[in-house]
Amino acid sequence: MPTERPSRLAAIAAATDVSSTIAEFVHRYQSLSLHRDSQDSLVKVSTSSSTPRSIESSLRGENENLLSRLRDIEPNLEDATRSRRDLQQQVQQLQVYRGAALQEHHHLKNSNPYVTGLIDGDGLIFKQSFIAQGVEGGKKAAYALRSAILEQCGSHAANIEIITKVYANLAGLGKAMRRDGSLSNECHLKDFSLGFTQAKASFDFVDVGHGEERADDKIRGRELFLASPTKPVAPFFDELFQDVSLRIRVTVLEGIPAVRELAATGVNILNLNDRLFRSEKLVDRVSILPPPPEPYSPAVSVEAKATAASAPATTYARAAVKIPTPPPPQVTLPTQPKPASAPARPQQPTKPAPWNPEPRGLDLPLQVSQSALDTIKKRKDHNKLCNNHYLRGPCAKGSACMFEHKYKPTKEELVAISFLTRLNPCSNGQRCEVEDCIHGHHCPSVRDGVCTHPFCKFGKEDHPPATRIRLHKS
Repeated sequence: MPTERPSRLAAIAAATDVSSTIAEFVHRYQSLSLHRDSQDSLVKVSTSSSTPRSIESSLRGENENLLSRLRDIEPNLEDATRSRRDLQQQVQQLQVYRGAALQEHHHLKNSNPYVTGLIDGDGLIFKQSFIAQGVEGGKKAAYALRSAILEQCGSHAANIEIITKVYANLAGLGKAMRRDGSLSNECHLKDFSLGFTQAKASFDFVDVGHGEERADDKIRGRELFLASPTKPVAPFFDELFQDVSLRIRVTVLEGIPAVRELAATGVNILNLNDRLFRSEKLVDRVSILPPPPEPYSPAVSVEAKATAASAPATTYARAAVKIPTPPPPQVTLPTQPKPASAPARPQQPTKPAPWNPEPRGLDLPLQVSQSALDTIKKRKDHNKLCNNHYLRGPCAKGSACMFEHKYKPTKEELVAISFLTRLNPCSNGQRCEVEDCIHGHHCPSVRDGVCTHPFCKFGKEDHPPATRIRLHKS
């Protein structure tokens, strides 16, 4: 019995091992079956969706599409490459040109530098001490002006050329200086201008002749200049100084104190009155002086061919400005004594010559109807008549003009329009050369030595000497 028991246990153990081995085998079999089924499914799906031929056809079509796109892109790539190469060459050429231009600019900027001085000789007048010396005075003034300008150039003075042009109306300036008393002979001014021109090859004193602002026109044609501060050039400076770099390159020579509008532009102002120019305006001293009294000189005139002396006669002599031609021979004899009781002959006062401004003179007088004048004055704002339209012809502004053009004035009203227009000063003043100018060239409101207009627009020089101006607005 004991011997059978161990053998049975061994048989049970062996059976147990076999069972576990079978179970493991079954499990592995099932796993392999699942793997094989999934592989079969994958192969089935692959073989059912596409065939090798369809795959090859698809790949070939895609390859041809890519080749077509490549053929389209290749010319563009070549053009881009060529353009880039051309641009690189142009950039290189431009860099070469730029370098050459910079070098030339630097050369021009630093070689032969110059200063241009343009002077309005009618407004900026040289000192009397220079002009009185004639030719030599002109040369001295030119050298003094050149030295004064070079002093403003600092360290660059040694290499700078000074070019100076003086523009003036010599005839008009000579007359004005003679009437001012600062010039005894107009020939001195002519000689002075010749000496100024002869001093340096780059110095010229140019006679522009008669004409309003002809000297200014010459000056405005240049970029850099030295001008008279008494002329209305402030708007020109405002326009010029739009380029800020020009401000430091422009200097104005000051004789008569500069007007506020000019100083407001910020331009450099140089005063050389202590050496070169006069600081006061020219004054017409001839018309200001009272007329000389008429001296009494009793004389008897005896002609050379007379056979006997004529009866005694009393005459009066008048001082003359011009030297007369030699008179015929005269003999002065004493007059017959008069009784003490005889009254002395009263001396007739000399009337001063009528005021006549030069060079244009007085405007033609107008006979104005007061009723017509009142009618024109009543028009206000847009109902006011256009002066240019009725006095000069069709208005250049046409329909853009804000004043009336359709009204038909009478002859009296046209005279009234002309009178009211003359209350506005002509911008050219006495130098106006327009024969039918509609504006005033002197104040038309002077009555008995008094300007009757409360807000007269004319300057003091546009009134007769010694006129009392009630309220003058410049």
